[in-house]
Amino acid sequence: MITNLKIFSAYMAILSILFAFKSHDRTTIYIIGDSTAANKQERVFPETGWGMAFAKLFSAAVKVDNRALNGRSSKSFKQDIGNSTDTVDHWKPIVENLDAGDYVFIEFGHNDEKVDKPNVGTSLMEFEQNLIFYITETRKKGGVAVLLTPIARRKFKNGVLMKTHGDYPDVTRKVAKNMDVPLIDMEEETNKLLTSYGDEKSKDLFLYVKKGDPNYPDGKQDDTHLSPIGAGAVADLVAKGIKALRLPLKAELIDKQ
Repeated sequence: MITNLKIFSAYMAILSILFAFKSHDRTTIYIIGDSTAANKQERVFPETGWGMAFAKLFSAAVKVDNRALNGRSSKSFKQDIGNSTDTVDHWKPIVENLDAGDYVFIEFGHNDEKVDKPNVGTSLMEFEQNLIFYITETRKKGGVAVLLTPIARRKFKNGVLMKTHGDYPDVTRKVAKNMDVPLIDMEEETNKLLTSYGDEKSKDLFLYVKKGDPNYPDGKQDDTHLSPIGAGAVADLVAKGIKALRLPLKAELIDKQ
């Protein structure tokens, strides 16, 4: 009995070592961004971040570590003052654990536009410098930075989808070009997606909840945050971008068509 216990313990120890090496060998995709990508708690369901759906698109060789957070901008993600005087750096633990060959998907813009909130909003110049910061820090660790423009809001006027992000997506495109960074133009792709759905049907992609919902007794009409259907559709567009860029990650997408 003791002998069998020793053998079992030794076996489990070996397995632990093997799994440790297996875990270390996995490629990690970190997502940094705002609420449109972030993981959501059950209390806000059916609101769903696209990063939640995106994590399900890869084989076991890839781990998606979604660090996107509600309300954050390119500034407040690394210098989050919040409601106290203490500053939290959400970027630091990512860069400290970043291994060579890991990816950082960077999608900001929704909250950088809020220049009336000095702890969050950024000028276009500051936005550019923040993107450069994340790219440079990622590359120092041997990681691969991928830039994403912010996803579209659902805002139709006379049946035509309006752009709501000002010049921030253009700054992202500029930085991608100047620094030779892979770019997935999510503003452009989601503009096409929403336009294909049209004004009324595109509500299915967003947080439109009728009265009486357990989490939203009074109902909810939100043209920024996604429903499970919308999150899945946006995640598929990110995967499409990976394929178009021919990133090595494409080999680990479950659907390789």
